[in-house]
Order: sequence, then C-alpha cells, then structure tokens
Amino acid sequence: MYIKLESVLFMPSLFRKKDIVNDLLHEETSLNRTLTAKDLIIMGVGVIVGSGIFITPGIIAANYAGPGVILTYLLAALVCIGAAFCYSEFSSTIPLAGSAYTYSYSVYGEIVAWIVGWSLISEYLFAASSTAVSWSAYFRNLLAGFGIHLPKVLQSAAGTVGNPEGRFDIVAFVIVLIATTLLLQGMTESMKVNTIMVYIKIFVILLFVAVTVFYVKPKNYNPFLPFGVGGIGRGAAVAFYAFLGFDTVSSASEEVKNPKRNMPIGIIASLLIVAILYSLVSLVLVGAVNYKQLNVADPVSHALNILNLNWVSGIVSLGAIMGMTTVLLVVIYGGTRLIFSLSRDGLLPRQFETLSKQGVPLRSTFLVGLVAATVAAVIPIEKITELVNIGTLLAFAVTSIGVISLRHSKNTKDLKPAFRVPLYPIFPIVSFAACVYLMTQLQAFTWKMYAGWTAIGLIIYFSYGFRHSNEK
Repeated sequence: MYIKLESVLFMPSLFRKKDIVNDLLHEETSLNRTLTAKDLIIMGVGVIVGSGIFITPGIIAANYAGPGVILTYLLAALVCIGAAFCYSEFSSTIPLAGSAYTYSYSVYGEIVAWIVGWSLISEYLFAASSTAVSWSAYFRNLLAGFGIHLPKVLQSAAGTVGNPEGRFDIVAFVIVLIATTLLLQGMTESMKVNTIMVYIKIFVILLFVAVTVFYVKPKNYNPFLPFGVGGIGRGAAVAFYAFLGFDTVSSASEEVKNPKRNMPIGIIASLLIVAILYSLVSLVLVGAVNYKQLNVADPVSHALNILNLNWVSGIVSLGAIMGMTTVLLVVIYGGTRLIFSLSRDGLLPRQFETLSKQGVPLRSTFLVGLVAATVAAVIPIEKITELVNIGTLLAFAVTSIGVISLRHSKNTKDLKPAFRVPLYPIFPIVSFAACVYLMTQLQAFTWKMYAGWTAIGLIIYFSYGFRHSNEK
C-alpha cells in the first residue's frame, strides 16, 4: 500500500511546473540587461552563418536540387520561420534565461523540461566542439600556406580519418579556451568582438557574390530542377541544418533590454537576413559553375579556383574562420546560460549559478568551455556531430506545439506576450510536424546515441535534480 501511495504521489511531482509569475517578479540572481535588438540580430547572424554557408550550397546543388538549390533554402527558411515565430512568442512572454528548457518548464512540467534542457546541453556542447575541430582544420590549412606544419600527433583526435597518427587536436582545444576566456570578460566585451567578426563575415560573403555574379551564365540554370520537384524537399532537409542556431538567441532573454520588444525582432530579423545571404550565395554559385562540379567539401573555394579567382578564395577561407569563431562564441554562451538556469532552479548544484563581478555565470562558463575543449581535442568530428541536430529539433518541436499550452495553461495564460504567432494554431502545428518529420530522417545511430545521452541525463535528474528542485 505504501509503495502504491508513494507512486501516486511521485508521478504528479514529475510534472510540477515552474512558477513563472513569481520568477518574473523577483528574478533572483538575475543577469545584467545590456543587450539591444541590434546585439541580438548580430548574435543570431553570428551563430547561424558558420562554415555551412561555404559548404552546403554545393552539396545540395550537386546531389538534390541542381540550380534549384535556392528553393531548398527558401523552403528550409519557411520551416525555421515557423519555429522562430513560436520562440518569439515564448521569449516575449517569458523573458528569462534557459530558452526552450524554461519554456517547457512553464507549460509541460519538470521532467519534460529536464529532457529538453539536457538535450540542449548536448546541442551547445557538441556544436562548440565540432565547430572548434572545423576551425582547427581551416587554421592548419592557412598555416600550411606559409609552410608551417604542426606535428601530426597534435593535429587531430585519435581515430580521425586521414591522420592515423593523431592523438590530440591542440588547435581546437586552445580556440575553445580562448573563446571561453573572452566570454568571461562579460557580454559587453564579447559582443564587441563578435560584432566585428560578424561584419567581416558578411563583407566576405557579399564580396563573393559581387565578384562571382559577373561570371554567371544563364545556361548553367538549365535544367533548373534536374532531380525533379522531390529534390527540393530532400535538399531542404539538408539545408535546414544550415539554419540551426537561431534558438540560441532566446537564451539571452534575461540579458536583454526591453525583452518583450527586442527578442522577437532579434530572432526573426536574424533568420531573414541569413535566408537572404544563403539564397544569394547559392544563386550565384550555381550560375557561375555547373552544379555537377560542386560536390566537394569546399564548393565556394572550388568554384573560385575554377574561375581563376584565387585571391578571393583566400579571403573566403579567412571569412570561414571568422564565421566559425562567432558560432563558437554564441554556442558556448548558450550552454553556459542554460546550465545557469538549471542550477538556479535546483536541478543542478547551486555552485553553477554563481555570478562574477562582470555578471557572468563563472562556474557554468568554466564547465562548458573545459568540456567542449576536451571533447574537441580527443573525439573525431564525425562522432561529435551526431547529437547536435536531434537535440535542436526536439527543442524546436516542443517549443512550437508548446505555444498552444502557453496560451491556455493556468500557469501562463494571464501573462501578456508582446508578440503573438500569426495564423494560430496552424503555424505552431505545422512547425511541430515539420520538426518531427526531420527527426525521423536522422540515422538510427544518431537515435541510439541520443538514447544513451538521455539515459545519463535521467540518472542525474533522479539522483539529484528531483530531490533538490525549487518546485518541490
């Protein structure tokens, strides 16, 4: 009888919800509000436009959509805009750190919030690590151009394809630590550096478009859809991942001036800017070079070499490094704010909510930086990236359908959002369905890895978080 009674009492506790109204009124251990709408747009562009803009257009064109690659980016952008609208309503209603984790805590309950939060930790950690490994590869290529070569044992992790002698990626390890150190200086200082690099990155992209457009040949656009209309959908599934990261902007809610106004502007504007940049790059790329020649790891640089524009190719390589640096800064930032939120709610040890004099969650930043650096240094990139996409899509799906609960839950229905999703409830439902569909397209190995990661998270929750939660 005792066991049955305990079980009955235990189940509702798993779905206890965060007292959002109380948190908004008191905002204990709150972060400094220093970010503007412009800062959020720069942050969004910085994290979304990484090395993907220099890689995915060629792969999609050569394998899925041909010259119609621009349509795949537009379709992927529409899917993301649906999720962006949902994130915007949540962030303007609940301007607290934690992104989809905090949103889930308010409308679904603690156990769902923990699973979402734990999934997002994998996104931020492994996105930082994989970006650092790519950064390392580009940087070593630049060094090689000057005749400088690192010892092979320090070039990559053990098991990396193409370097059997590799044991430790020293460049990836160091760049993560540098980014972490910069974030420890506070958001004002790190945003200055991020802003400069984003402007340089956009300049490089526009330079590529401006130079290459003079080599566009109308015949390269024919046939426009060599793989048929179905290629657009298949290509969009690949293009979708080039837009991942805009959700990180919502993790900054608690550090934004006038978040109810600025959060929707930052999320939606950054996504629209990126959609335009991707469309421009893909349009001139397939116009200047036949799509069949673009199935390479560096299609933009490859196209420039075909066109004998080697001087631009070197600038593009620099732009790729700048792009990955801004991605690194923002995803580490997102991870630290998420762990800060979990700690403040009692689901992780309280030490992780300690703030420095600059208003930075000190131990959270150290933890994310050290773990991401270590993973980047000792694990091959193909294994690191397995957990990035599935965690992101889960967060997108939960947040999209969660807008319906946001408007009707007793816990949140009286809150006044500054932004409302248009075409409600069609937009949230369609966005949810699109995210679930893309999750079904992931490899079985990815699902197995995710199951293992989730199991570890549940062990931590039931051994610590459940007993120490603020909502008990």
